Amino acid sequence: MADTALMSIPGQIDPVPVARDITPRADGRVDLLGLPKTRIMELFAEAGLDPKQAKLRSKQVYHWLYHRGATEFSAMTDISKAMQPWLEQRFIVGRPNIVEAQHSNDGTRKWLLQTDDGHDFEMVFIPDADRGTLCVSSQVGCTLNCTFCHTGTMRLVRNLTPGEIVGQVMLARDALGEWPKGRMDIAEEEDESEYRADGRLLTNIVMMGMGEPLYNFDHVRDALRLVMDGEGLALSKRRITLSTSGVVPMMARCGEEIGVNLAVSLHAVTKEVRDEIVPINRKYGIDELLKACADYPSASNARRITFEYVMLKGKNDSDEDAHELVRLLKRYDLPAKVNLIPFNPWPGAPYECSTPERIRSFSAIVFNAGISAPVRTPRGRDIDAACGQLRTTAEKKSRAQRDREAADAAPEPAAEAEPAAISAV
Repeated sequence: MADTALMSIPGQIDPVPVARDITPRADGRVDLLGLPKTRIMELFAEAGLDPKQAKLRSKQVYHWLYHRGATEFSAMTDISKAMQPWLEQRFIVGRPNIVEAQHSNDGTRKWLLQTDDGHDFEMVFIPDADRGTLCVSSQVGCTLNCTFCHTGTMRLVRNLTPGEIVGQVMLARDALGEWPKGRMDIAEEEDESEYRADGRLLTNIVMMGMGEPLYNFDHVRDALRLVMDGEGLALSKRRITLSTSGVVPMMARCGEEIGVNLAVSLHAVTKEVRDEIVPINRKYGIDELLKACADYPSASNARRITFEYVMLKGKNDSDEDAHELVRLLKRYDLPAKVNLIPFNPWPGAPYECSTPERIRSFSAIVFNAGISAPVRTPRGRDIDAACGQLRTTAEKKSRAQRDREAADAAPEPAAEAEPAAISAV
């Protein structure tokens, strides 16, 4: 059982034990989002329920939390009305705070979210004809400094917690309206004849948002276990992809402890170029990275490793680069797919996107060698939601907020300065 500390709740005589692995709230309640069933049972027992009651209530709450999407204990109809206020006094079912929601012309949706301690991060939903993919963030900011990526120009603020990670999936299901429909009888058992799950829009998850997932491994693992739990969000691991820039020591653990699909941000085939655009290459080189890919648990023709390759004009897009990419993948006998990503520009970016003709030539060389090399269609560019762009909205939003706060606090004559500040955004 985890180490605990006591926290008093206003208006309540006995304090509730709060584990040190949980961020305390100002009102003293414990947020259950991101916690597995066993952890919820521990907290219920520490809060005063006998072991049998703690086990029963944790099972009920877990089901309503992750399988039904409930955010209020009063909606949990198989929990007695006498028990609901007890839970409400001590616990809460949270969600990330929405600062802004945007819709692209192509149907892509982006949310600017905020943690309880005031830090911004983003998630993106990309609808397609045969699937709907949620791009999930693992950190506030990033520490890798990839020069083609706008997120990489941010400083790392902190890791997201399991609740903040799985909360993105919960929030997307809220917005898409696809929690299972039906009802729960007041009795302890479900009426299966009235319980059904409609066809889902959200079918896939990619850990490709802000941050490097393998530098927040424990929290990402714990969040994805909730997503994959058959009694929880119940999404197959085959529909989840984790993207890494090449944190080699953590890749084997990812395959063993999470078991999801792997995507690798390769982006270059020579040490000189990759050292520049993906600086982690100076620590874990291309050969070391590809050897870790070859050793990745569950890698097979049925579960190919995806290599992401951003197309940068005059930098990594020559026919020679394409042939070298093929040579490297063949050398390590990797079951591979290469996603060619047209560079998505952002203000001040030091690169340009390769021409369509150059991208087609590169793709043809890789494809003719027997390796799938589709060109990714940019999505959500008009709302800065495309690959590598997840920073712009957060910056603009925070600047706009600062401008408004400064204008509100300034004397009346200072209001003339506001248009200049706005025009700089």
